[in-house]
Amino acid sequence: MTASIPTTDTELDAPRAGARGWWALIVLMLPVLLVSVDNTVLSFALPEIAIALSPTGAEQLWIIDVYPLVLAGLLVTMGTLGDRFGRRKMLLIGATGFAAVSVLAAFAPTAGALIAARALLGFFGAMLMPSTLSLLRSIFRNRDQRRFAIAVWASAFSAGSALGPIVGGFLLEHFAWGSVFLIAVPVLIPLLIAAPLLVPESRDPHPGRIDLLSILLSMATMIPIVYAIKSLAVDGPTWSAGAWAALGVLMGAMFVRRQLRSATPMLDMQLFRRGSFSGAIMVNLLSVVALVGFLYFVSQHLQLVLGLSPMQAGFALVPGMAAMIVAGLTVVPVSRRVPPHVVVPAALVFSVIGYLLVAFSSEDHGVLPLVIAFVVLGIGIGAAETISNELILSSAPAEKAGAASAVSETAYELGAVLGTAVLGGLITAFYRGSLVIPEGIPHDAADAARETLAGAYTEAHHLPAELGDALWDAAASAFGSGVTVTSLIGAGLVVAAGVIAAVTLRTTRTH
Repeated sequence: MTASIPTTDTELDAPRAGARGWWALIVLMLPVLLVSVDNTVLSFALPEIAIALSPTGAEQLWIIDVYPLVLAGLLVTMGTLGDRFGRRKMLLIGATGFAAVSVLAAFAPTAGALIAARALLGFFGAMLMPSTLSLLRSIFRNRDQRRFAIAVWASAFSAGSALGPIVGGFLLEHFAWGSVFLIAVPVLIPLLIAAPLLVPESRDPHPGRIDLLSILLSMATMIPIVYAIKSLAVDGPTWSAGAWAALGVLMGAMFVRRQLRSATPMLDMQLFRRGSFSGAIMVNLLSVVALVGFLYFVSQHLQLVLGLSPMQAGFALVPGMAAMIVAGLTVVPVSRRVPPHVVVPAALVFSVIGYLLVAFSSEDHGVLPLVIAFVVLGIGIGAAETISNELILSSAPAEKAGAASAVSETAYELGAVLGTAVLGGLITAFYRGSLVIPEGIPHDAADAARETLAGAYTEAHHLPAELGDALWDAAASAFGSGVTVTSLIGAGLVVAAGVIAAVTLRTTRTH
């Protein structure tokens, strides 16, 4: 599918933002930093959470996934409400609620309570993310400036991911695991003070009526589909997973039908006819699946298998996060001259190589091969995400920036769910299938070891030395074999993203 990006010449000649615009960008980076820090910190805190709260394998996945699950169900709704009532207003409401619930999550006494708090964080987080990206559209009307601003905005994800393990590692080594949630408070307080002063309010000047049925249908589409994917990853093919998936598809068809028939749709479905929009959405989705899935198993491998502390594991991944930032900024001048259907696939070749380095490294997967692999993978993801986000915003009318941003963020959060549920579920399945329990291990310890790698780690340290060593060697070997197979699958997903970009992003003029 080919399509030109609308209003390109007008946007290139649009007035340029002044100093206040760039200060506003700094303010809007705060919630982005927070969300990325939250995701990375949680991955690194998961081993300690697993030891402290003793979640089951399913609960462990839910602790990570319920946040992006709720986000995925509400992002389009919140983006549309931001277009109607004010994007800055939604940003401030979301920031206030997110900070308050973060305190509740920090002191959750059980795995169930932590899952509930994470769900509330998803509710308020859904107000944050579409607002930040859509506000950039109204602040930076000049496309050259906006392209650079989005690169800086996207780099905040990488910067937060890099800071998360270091800050979180320090907290985890000196305080209880709940401290990783409290970092939201000092990040959001400056936002609540500075945003009313620096960030201009923006909204759709001609909003349609609030369509409650469309809101319900959008949620009824995303939540069952994501739940079905999670169920499939944890329990395998079941009638329940199929029923949930069918329900989500049915609700999605009803949602699309209603939008096509509405004079003022909640989400303009015609946007998906543009290759620059739909293709960029798919690149976002698959890139995040690959990134989050990589972080899911590497964080556990570095800490539990290789014995690094949370802070040491965080430092090991900093070069990869830095590579994402540099690649996201470096691709901006390149994208002015080279069309996106060439730049994005070329960038994603690096990510494929990164996964293959893990798959074909020695079976023990030492620290250095993982560091190098993440650097190479980060180069591709950083460049591809910058270009795809800019294409999504530029393809939508300015008054619908919130809804378009919400679709972009939905792809990101759905990718986070899929990365953990699919790649995380696959490595769990391979781990369980490959694990051979040594003779003499008590029945309860064997069951815990089969559930998760953290369970095997805990039981190995409670058993007598000889039995514990035997159990842990078997668990580490099983997890390592799962890393190899999962890395090959991750490489395949990135290849698919590159092919989609090459086919759909063939715009009539350079990016």
